[in-house]
Amino acid sequence: MSSQVLLIEDEPNISEAIRFILSRDGCDVTALTDGSAAMDHVRAHRPDLVILDLMLPGISGLDILVALRADPETHNLPVLMLTAKGQGRDREAAERAGVSRFMTKPFSNDDMRAAVRALTAR
Repeated sequence: MSSQVLLIEDEPNISEAIRFILSRDGCDVTALTDGSAAMDHVRAHRPDLVILDLMLPGISGLDILVALRADPETHNLPVLMLTAKGQGRDREAAERAGVSRFMTKPFSNDDMRAAVRALTAR
């Protein structure tokens, strides 16, 4: 059975690249371009993994992560956070909020596949 992945990324090129990489690896990827519908989508579709950009229009990836961790239904949902800002304070804030894994952009295809495999194998 394929893993259901929700990708929340506002850069179309990055979103398409991740969708391609993971689809070829057997994942079913749904992409959103902003975080406004993230919680509703997670509740309705119950993905196996959320890949979340830190900087999104409207609501930040960090705010979405905090909301996911505060909800008993999604508290344990694996979340891979992506960011072009690899600064220590961003990583620390994501870790305090309960991120499962943190990855900076640019990333290698192999690193993305390995992270998704590890997080969906839980």
